[in-house]
Amino acid sequence: MASASCLLSEERFECSICLDVFTDPVTILCGHNFCSACINTYWDSGDTCQCPMCKRKFSTRPELQVNTFISELADDFKKLVQVKASTPGPQLPVLDVLCDICSEIKEKAVKSCLTCLTSFCESHLEPHGRVAVLKGHKLLEPVKNLDDRMCKTHNKMTELYCLKEQAFICVLCFTADHKGHNAVPLEEQYEKVTATKDEAQANIQKLIQTRIEKIAEVEELLDVSLVDSEKEEKDAVQVFTEMIQSIQASQAELVEAIEQRHSAIKQKGQEFLKELRREVTELKSRSSQLEHLSQSEDHYHFLQSFPTLSKPPHKSCPDTDLCPDLSFQATRGDLTRLKQRVDEIMEEIPEIRMKRMREHAVDVTFDPDTAFYSLVISEDGKQVTEEDIENKVTDNPKRFDVCCEVLAKEGFTTGKFYFEVQVKGKINWVVGVAGESVDRKNETDLSVEDRYWTFSLSEGKYVTSADSEPKILKEEFQKLGVFVDYNKGEVSFYNVDSKSRIGCLMGCCFTEKLYPYFCPHLNGNGRNSAPLIITPVPQTH
Repeated sequence: MASASCLLSEERFECSICLDVFTDPVTILCGHNFCSACINTYWDSGDTCQCPMCKRKFSTRPELQVNTFISELADDFKKLVQVKASTPGPQLPVLDVLCDICSEIKEKAVKSCLTCLTSFCESHLEPHGRVAVLKGHKLLEPVKNLDDRMCKTHNKMTELYCLKEQAFICVLCFTADHKGHNAVPLEEQYEKVTATKDEAQANIQKLIQTRIEKIAEVEELLDVSLVDSEKEEKDAVQVFTEMIQSIQASQAELVEAIEQRHSAIKQKGQEFLKELRREVTELKSRSSQLEHLSQSEDHYHFLQSFPTLSKPPHKSCPDTDLCPDLSFQATRGDLTRLKQRVDEIMEEIPEIRMKRMREHAVDVTFDPDTAFYSLVISEDGKQVTEEDIENKVTDNPKRFDVCCEVLAKEGFTTGKFYFEVQVKGKINWVVGVAGESVDRKNETDLSVEDRYWTFSLSEGKYVTSADSEPKILKEEFQKLGVFVDYNKGEVSFYNVDSKSRIGCLMGCCFTEKLYPYFCPHLNGNGRNSAPLIITPVPQTH
C-alpha cells in the first residue's frame, strides 16, 4: 500500500484557480474540483458558467456543495505540510513561474503577457505568435504577481509613468489624481532611463573601483597599524620591564641601606647602653661606700675619705645621636612624587584616562521636581526634551522657573564621579554640574561665581562657565563625558568618541552638594528638538 506521503501529494489537492491547497472544495458537473470561493468568483466575473479547465458550459449555474471527502483529505494534507514545515531540513528552492493556463500539470512559463496579465508555457504561448490580435501584445520574461501591475484604484493597466511623483499610473489616474502632471508612456521612460544605463554603470564601476582602492588603503593601514602597534607594545613592555627592574634594584639598594643604617645605630646604641650601665654600677658602688662611711665614728677616716667619694670624676654623659637620618624621609617623598608623575604620564594616554574615569561612573536620572515647565522627561528618567508647550506642573521651590534647566536626582559631596550624556542632533545645549544652592527663580549667568561649572555649545561654538570668549568647536561629537574630582576641585569635559579633553575647570572650591546639570535649550522649531540622553557608561575591565 502506498504511504500517506505518496498519496497526499500537493498536485492532488491544488485548486487550479488559486494554485493553493483546496479550501472548502466543491465538485462541479464535469468532475473537476475547485475552492468554493474561487469558482464562484470565476463565474461572477463572466457572462457564462463554464469549467475553467475543460471549458464545458452549463446552461444554468450549478448548485455547489462542499465535497467532504476531498475536504478531509485536503485538511490531512495541510496538517502533513505543517509537520514537515516544523521539522528542520533543507530549504526548498524558490519555485519557477508556472503557466496560468495549464490544468493538470503546471508547466514552467516561458513568457508573461502584460496585456493578458497571464504567464504562458511554450505550448500555450503559441497563439501569441500566430493570431494577429495577439501578436501586438507586450511579452516579457516570466514574472510573478502580474496583478501588481494593475492600478489598484481604476483596475487598469499602469501604462504611464508620472515624472513628478515618480509613480506608475493608468490613463484614468492621469486625468484624476495626476491631472496636470508630466506623464510619459512606460516605453518612453524605459528608453530614457535605459539611455542613462551606461553612464550609471560607469558611475557604479567608478564607485566600485574607488571602494576597492579604499579597501586596499584601509587594509594597508591596518597592516601598518598592526606592525606599529606590535612595535609600540614591544617598546612599551621593554620600557616598563627596564623601569620595573630599575625600581626593584633601587628598592633592594634602599632596603639594604636602611638595614645598614639601622645596624650601625643598633651597634652604637648597644655601646652607649654598655657604658651607661658601667657608670651606673660605679656610682652605685660610691653610694654604698658613702653610706658605710657615714656610719663610721672615726673622724679622721671620714674626713679623709669623704671628699673623694662625694665628688666622682667629672665625666659627661656619652653623646650619641640615635635619631634616624631624615634623608630617607626625603627619599620617600621623592618616590611618592615619582609615582604621581608616572600616574600623570599614564593618564596622558586617552584610552587609559577614559578607563580610569569610567571606574567612577555613577547612575544618574533627571529630577522632574527641578525641571522647567516646558521640559518633558521620559519614564525611565534618562531623556529630556523641550516641547515648547506649558506642561501642568506643581509649584516647587526646587523647580527652575526662568530657563529650561533640570538637575539630576543624585548629588555628591566628596570623591570622584563621572557620567556621559548623548548630545547627538542638538545645536544648543549646556551640561555640567551645579551647586545645590543655585538661584532657580531668577535669571542668572552660568558662571562659576553663581556656582555653575558647565560646558555650553551654541551654533558650533563652545564655552565653559569660566571662559570669557567662546571658541569654535573643531571636532564634532555625539557624546559628552563629565568627570568631577570634588576633593581636588576639578571638572573636566570629554569627547567620549575621541576620548579627548575639550574643557577643564581647575581650582574650584566646592562647599556644598553638587548635582549634574542639564539645559537642552529651546526646541527652535525642530532644529534643536533632539533629546539630551543620559547614557549607560561601559563597564571597565
